[in-house]
Amino acid sequence: MNKNLVLAWSMVVALGGFLFGFDTAVISGAEKSIQQFWQLSVFEHGLTISIALIGTVIGSLLGSKPSDHFGRKPTLYFVAAAYLVSSLGTALTDSWYIFLLFRFLGGLGVGASSVTAPIYISEVSPSGNRGRLVGLFQFNVVLGILISYRSNYLISQGGEASWRWMLGVQALPALIFLILIRFIPESPRWLILKKGHTEQALKILRVITPLNCDEELAAIQQSKLGVDQDGDTGLFSAKYKKPVILAVLFAFFNQVSGINAIIYYAPRIFEMAGLGAHSSLLSTVGIGMINFIFTLLAINVIDKVGRRTLMLIGSAGLITSLFLVAYTFYTGHFSGFSIPIYMMIFIAFFAFSQGAVIWVFISEIFPNQVRAKGQTLGSSTHWIMAAIIAFSFPYLAETLGGAVTFSFFGTMMVLQLIFVWQLMPETKGKSLEQIETNILIH
Repeated sequence: MNKNLVLAWSMVVALGGFLFGFDTAVISGAEKSIQQFWQLSVFEHGLTISIALIGTVIGSLLGSKPSDHFGRKPTLYFVAAAYLVSSLGTALTDSWYIFLLFRFLGGLGVGASSVTAPIYISEVSPSGNRGRLVGLFQFNVVLGILISYRSNYLISQGGEASWRWMLGVQALPALIFLILIRFIPESPRWLILKKGHTEQALKILRVITPLNCDEELAAIQQSKLGVDQDGDTGLFSAKYKKPVILAVLFAFFNQVSGINAIIYYAPRIFEMAGLGAHSSLLSTVGIGMINFIFTLLAINVIDKVGRRTLMLIGSAGLITSLFLVAYTFYTGHFSGFSIPIYMMIFIAFFAFSQGAVIWVFISEIFPNQVRAKGQTLGSSTHWIMAAIIAFSFPYLAETLGGAVTFSFFGTMMVLQLIFVWQLMPETKGKSLEQIETNILIH
């Protein structure tokens, strides 16, 4: 019963990940229709696509403040409301400027979600299942991407106004998310560290770890005692140097793999490789399915195999697939579906490594007292890089060509492999307080 309750709480919060993925990918099926509807210039079109990412960057930068001040649960209410209002607003407006405003609001929701949801799940999860439970967030992200691709493909048959339905259908899961948040408790670690509500936190810990809830409580209180003795030490103090470096580099490499360029512009990449528009849109459904399957596989082994091992395997696969794509563009021999096949191999290795590990790893490596700020740092780095890649990819692909662009992504993954091999610690099976001690001391 207790395990089922924790799983249910995690699944509710992971719905924020579903909306995150849906909101991120849904624009790929609507972007051409939107460009034609408002007769947008190249700059206006780029702004329309990237405005949500700008909102995401701001939402992730500000995410720690409401999460620490108001609590994890109230912040999730804002996230759900932002998704709901954004989806309805973008679907109904006839004004390009209002459309930008609502897409920006949706981006704020994505940014705040990427900070608060992984933190919440990591703080209510038993150490032996934490990777799998936090992995539910990423699983729901890729499920949202898959459903949005499938939804776009089906709705695209509906005529000129189909792009409005593509964007508006998100309102239903957003409403469900908003309702279900009411039934989850607040994070016990937030209750102790920020409010001092020990008894309320202990009741929740009895559900999470009934056999050693008192030990968990003592470890969290000891962590709080360290904060009280040290004073309010800032995130960028020397004490937290190692987790800061790990989070920034991990998030940086996540995006310079080219993942968001592929998620946003997959139909255009396939058209560059000679596929027709209809085949290109259908191929994105295949990418979404591969993403879904390999994320599901990863979250089922992440607590057994470990975070670092998944990253080593994934980095090797990403290097191989990206250089295969680059070589194909270089030779110009687009035989059959070679580019889509290589892209699907890329997605498989990304989902099995970076995709499944990022939100788990970043939510684990920071001490309790700065976890929200640390998650904000990792998340905002991720989204700043995502915005840069998404905004610049069409220009780079057109100016430099596919060969140079994908060679750059491949080279970055070589550097990622070195980073994982030399710097990344293993965190599987350890409590958050044990990870805190290991990282800060070593």
